[in-house]
Amino acid sequence: MNRHPIFAVVRHLLARPLWPDDVRALHSAIDAALELPTPRMVSPEGVALIRRFEGLATVRSDGLVEAYPDPGTGGEPWTIGWGATGAGIGPGTVWTRAQCDARLEADLARYADEVAQAIGDAPTSQQQFDALVSFHYNTGAIARATLTRRHIAGDQEGAADEFARWVYAGGKVMKGLVRRREAEAALYRGQD
Repeated sequence: MNRHPIFAVVRHLLARPLWPDDVRALHSAIDAALELPTPRMVSPEGVALIRRFEGLATVRSDGLVEAYPDPGTGGEPWTIGWGATGAGIGPGTVWTRAQCDARLEADLARYADEVAQAIGDAPTSQQQFDALVSFHYNTGAIARATLTRRHIAGDQEGAADEFARWVYAGGKVMKGLVRRREAEAALYRGQD
């Protein structure tokens, strides 16, 4: 990489020549910036899986999307759009489709970052990463799940088996969660 244009701009901004310590500091800063890891992202296949199971529920006749209660509890947490929950989402909350899509994009980036932090340097295929993000998107449990510990330890079959344990909501087995965990485990195993 040609660093001379960067040094020229810094010289101009400082309105003075660069001293040896300045040059060393700039080289270190450029080297550090070049070594930044690229954030892991969910692939289109992973996004499709999340969209399929989250659904865009309660679209009104006017095209707006309305919040709905958790299917397991009949109340909290209230959900809107592509599975968005949190502050400001409750009975009567209404969003546009664009708001739902924007929130999904922001949530996917956040959950992907949290999964990447949780799994660290563990070898992880894109399909495994997508399955882990879908799991975390739905459960919020990536940091505490045995599934994560098994993945990090390299026990991929054991990790894949752990998806099936996360099928309860409100103390009941939910058929939708059973189907989702089966799909996540299949994706994690690299099965289509």
